[in-house]
Amino acid sequence: MPTRDSTDPSERAPPVPPRRSQNAPPGPVKCVVVGDGAVGKTSLIVSYATNGYPAEHVPTAVDSFSVRVVVDGRPVRLQLCDVAGEFERLRPLCYRDTDVFLLCYSVVVPPSFRNVTARWVPEVHRLCPDVPVVLVGTQSDLREDVQVLIRLAREQEQPVGQDEARLCARTVGAVAFAECSALTQKNLKEVFDMAIVASLQHAEAGQGAGLTPRGKTPNKIRQLPETWWRKLSCFM
Repeated sequence: MPTRDSTDPSERAPPVPPRRSQNAPPGPVKCVVVGDGAVGKTSLIVSYATNGYPAEHVPTAVDSFSVRVVVDGRPVRLQLCDVAGEFERLRPLCYRDTDVFLLCYSVVVPPSFRNVTARWVPEVHRLCPDVPVVLVGTQSDLREDVQVLIRLAREQEQPVGQDEARLCARTVGAVAFAECSALTQKNLKEVFDMAIVASLQHAEAGQGAGLTPRGKTPNKIRQLPETWWRKLSCFM
């Protein structure tokens, strides 16, 4: 018959903390989304975290979203941080403690792709030289849009090709590359799977491991139905 413990609570030994797996992440995975303005960075985050395309978004200096996911049976909090591209002095503050970057360009805005190497890679490598980078082509749903193609033709431009982007990813040392659409959510989950796996592999190995095979990531991660919106949390 069970009996109540009459020991003075003040004399009891403290509970033994759970043993932490050697591969367990030390804390939240901080993923900073960078790239030119108006390439769909915020839509990317909101669509992934809420499973719905944002009808309207008022840009702010710093937006942060947190999502809980399960990686190999372990809960991981993914902190997604979006900094407006024009805030030159604010961005470096947000880069602190970053675990992985999503470097975004729009497949239908060629100048944003050129800025990957002209602007964003130099900045990221200078401020966070050891942090893995995933190259992401956004707005892939517009690649065949007639009005977009007409506009690009008038500008003597064309959509950014996947082969060109893959070559860029290898050249700049990105650990992975993917195109996605925040509107249709095509390849959207895969992009964030890549980011999570890249950050955890980097933490475990102490270095990047080259391009991550696309087929290995989707089954590793399950998203939990818990998200919350926070402002200016990059400085926490």
